[in-house]
Parts: sequence; structure tokens; C-alpha cells
Amino acid sequence: MAALNRFVRAAAGTATTLSLARRAMSAVASESGARMPASFARAGLALPEVRRDPAERNVQWVFLGCPGVGKGTYASRLSQFLGVPHIATGDLVREELSSAGPLAGQLAEIVNKGKLLPDEVIIDLLSKRLESGEAKGESGFILDGFPRTIKQAEILEGVMDIDLVVNLKLREEVLIEKCLGRRICNECGKNFNIASINLKGENGRPGISMAPLPPPPQCASKLITRADDTEDVVKERLRVYHELSQPVEEFYRSRGKLLEFDLPGGIPESWPKLLQALNLVDHDEKQSAAA
Repeated sequence: MAALNRFVRAAAGTATTLSLARRAMSAVASESGARMPASFARAGLALPEVRRDPAERNVQWVFLGCPGVGKGTYASRLSQFLGVPHIATGDLVREELSSAGPLAGQLAEIVNKGKLLPDEVIIDLLSKRLESGEAKGESGFILDGFPRTIKQAEILEGVMDIDLVVNLKLREEVLIEKCLGRRICNECGKNFNIASINLKGENGRPGISMAPLPPPPQCASKLITRADDTEDVVKERLRVYHELSQPVEEFYRSRGKLLEFDLPGGIPESWPKLLQALNLVDHDEKQSAAA
């Protein structure tokens, strides 16, 4: 609770701008397409193995990446894999929008223009979520969608010990296609994607294929498109993200906490390589393969 109180107090004041006294060494590329945090690269070490023992699941990780890159998908999978809560600030905002509360109209206007919400709004929603989780006995978390600005990163770093920051990366043309193909079931709330992506390699860049993520029959007739998933809004969101993301990435890179991971394709191709980059082993899949 003390950490939460410090988080709320930090959100209420003006964050002190931290001086980045050094830049990390060049990232080291791994076979999985990930670049290890500089602190590990300098020491010539791999990421330490994260165990799935319930007593050792108190990871505090952050997922960064452009809108539509798949932060929610992979953070949610890792959340289930490690047994820690997945906290997506985008979901918190959408819950607030659907609540018809006093802020709903103001938030809708900002979101539908592809703009970022004020820091104090995001931090207030996140503080309430963390407090609720602590009351339920939650331990650890995987944050998705926060921090998005250097001020947010400074506040978070001041009150919580973030273990690792995973920065998912994907080509912009693929991101746009993915965002335009997103659909939500208006009954169960699950996300699907109707885009079928198959780009050939060019100029030294590998090709990339992503199969659609179709809904089950019971959801097929209930799909809706998010109001902010239009081409103009998506491009504006990407522009804003790139403008603000570089200082945040450098903030964590300079602290040796940033793991950059280039998605090689859809979930079947990317998931095992992400686990490899994180030095995680899916024992269930190994046992299935052995059988």
C-alpha cells in the first residue's frame, strides 16, 4: 500500500526530469530477433531464467510497442503463463468510457481523435486498478500501454522496481493493416482480426505473414469495429506514438532494462521465439512434443 500511496502522490505533483547520464552499448541481436538489455549484453550474459513456481511469480514487467503491434495479445499470454495479472491501460480507459461516468464524454473526444490522454487521468485509473489488485492479494504484474511518456516513466520508476521492459516492434505497413482489421465481439468483448497479411521481403528486410484471427461462430455476427480504427486515426496514433516513444525507450535502455523484440510473424511464429528471448520454457509444449 505504501508504494501505491507514493504512486498517487507522485502523480499529483510534477515529475522531476531525470538526466540520462549515459547511453547503453549497442544492442546485441539474438537468433530470436530480440536485442538483450544492455546490462546483460555488457556482461555477456543471457536473461536469467524465470521460473513458473507460484512462489517466484512476482515479476514486474512493462510491454511497450506501437498501437496494434500486439502488446495485449502477448502480455495476456505471458500473464497466464506466469500467473501474474495483465493490466492494460487501454482496457481501463475503455471501461471508463463504457461506464457513462463524468469523464466518459471528454475521454471519448480525445480517444476518437487518436490523441493521448492526460497523464493524470491514466495514472488515476492505474492507481485504482493496482489498489484493487492488492486488496485481492495479487502479486506482480505485466503492464501494457503504460508508460507512454517520459514523465510517466519517471513517475513509475520512482515508486516501483520494474524488472524488464519488452519493446515489441513491427513494420508500419503491417501495423496499419492489423489495426484496420481489428474487430471486437460486442457481446463477449473478445478481440479478433480479419486481416490476412502476406508481405514479401524487400531491401534486405524479411517477408512477413500473419493469418487472420477469426471469431468463433457464436461471435461472427456480433463483430464491431472500434471507433478509432480508421486509417487517418491509426496513422495519427502511430505518429504521436513514435514522437513520444523514443525518449521512453532510451529511458529504459540507459538503465539496462529494455528488451527489443522484432515480431517475425503471427502468434505461431512469434510466441515460441518470444519465450526463447525471455529465457522462458513452455514445459507443457515440451512434454507434448516428447509424447
